[in-house]
Amino acid sequence: MLKQQLNFKLSQKLSPQQIQLMKLIQLPTQAFEQRIKQEMEENPALEDGKEDRVDEYDDIGNDNSDDEYDTDSESIETEIDVDEYLSDDEIPSYRLNANNYSADDEDKQVPYAAGTSFTQHLKTQLSTIRLDDIEQDIAEFLVGSVDESGYIRRSIQDIVDDLAFTQNIYTDEETVEKVLKKVQRLDPAGVGARSLEECLIIQLNRREPTKQVELAKDLLERSFDHFSKKHYNKLLTRHDISEDDLREAIDVIEHLNPKPGGAYSGNTRMVEHVIPDFTIKIEDGDLQLSLNGRNAPEMHISRDYSNMLKGYKESKEKTKAQKDAVMFIKQKLDAAKWFIEAIKQRQQTLMVTMSSIMNYQKEYFLSGDERNLRPMILKDIADEIEMDVSTVSRVANSKYVDTPYGTKLIKEFFSESMTNDQGEEVSTREIKKILEMSIEEEDKRKPLTDEKLAKVLKSKGYPIARRTVAKYREQLDIPVARLRKEI
Repeated sequence: MLKQQLNFKLSQKLSPQQIQLMKLIQLPTQAFEQRIKQEMEENPALEDGKEDRVDEYDDIGNDNSDDEYDTDSESIETEIDVDEYLSDDEIPSYRLNANNYSADDEDKQVPYAAGTSFTQHLKTQLSTIRLDDIEQDIAEFLVGSVDESGYIRRSIQDIVDDLAFTQNIYTDEETVEKVLKKVQRLDPAGVGARSLEECLIIQLNRREPTKQVELAKDLLERSFDHFSKKHYNKLLTRHDISEDDLREAIDVIEHLNPKPGGAYSGNTRMVEHVIPDFTIKIEDGDLQLSLNGRNAPEMHISRDYSNMLKGYKESKEKTKAQKDAVMFIKQKLDAAKWFIEAIKQRQQTLMVTMSSIMNYQKEYFLSGDERNLRPMILKDIADEIEMDVSTVSRVANSKYVDTPYGTKLIKEFFSESMTNDQGEEVSTREIKKILEMSIEEEDKRKPLTDEKLAKVLKSKGYPIARRTVAKYREQLDIPVARLRKEI
């Protein structure tokens, strides 16, 4: 059965220039510099540095002659669906373009390269171990199965099957287990383990067998589950030891490396440098905001290109080749003028947005106390500066500000609100800070449960439910009470 239906859809359209401006606003400082470099390479009519305004181009650009090759007559207005560009996704649209992203973003691909180099590091050490040909092949396969943390997270049976199917090596679990023990002698200590328990025990086996080390091994081998859950009373009873003995053994274990591969791969990765886009200083009790100078380059239109147009205007005979060249030149000059204007608009948008955020959170920037952060959402700033919420989002999600209290991501200053027992709106960031301080001040021998933390917060004027406490605690990456317990 056929059904005919009429739908109406209201959508906003943006010009390509507006879309490019949106992308420029979103770029952080390093990516913005790359964008300028790219534009200058692609448009010879654009030059850096200061230059006097060139009037000849404006005269010719406004020439309303009936020239059949007039640029205006051939321009095509293109409209693009705003939904495609104004998405509030975590991945900005400019990062999806091959030649338009920050060098910082490439760091996210580095873990694969770092893992490869770690594997090579392990393979190099195999030459120090006595292995026959078959064992050598198995050892190399095992090393290739080590992940970045230094673990082999596959069963021996799976490895045996893979050796048969992919390497034509037919062996058994006993042989692979024997070779694995040899691989586990490689550095860093603990590499090749199949579990955290095995990883820690491998490291303890390389330590001098003191009383504390032997007790630590015994705890892990016989009572790993109780140890990981911090059931200290059960450990004291089961191993018939004193609290001092247990405390010393735990101290030995806590100094082991739970991720033996992490240190190696971390050293081979590129270091990400954050360049603040703004700086806030306190001078005579007032806040002073400045934009990183690298966001305000001096650029001008090439005089050589303008002179080419001037020469064409003054020439008596105008050939088709000349007219084609002039059309190309005018396109480049138009693009250069727009880019310079877009840079100025970007600077203005960044300063207006950040200035509004700074004034909204003035108490925080003067004190550095997160408890002074006011509840603030994107719409609060957008309404104040009379811009779209998506524009504020582009500034907040990708820009950093250097403050007297460290370099901060701007979006960290935004938070939802709740009402305290005085009927005042307070920031959820403020509540999290109070929660964090309450946990820091607790008796670690008897850490507070989420229910007790809710009562503590209520006594301080923040009536929130236990499940909300649990949510905030998890967001702060703080473990439950049982795992915070110390002996």
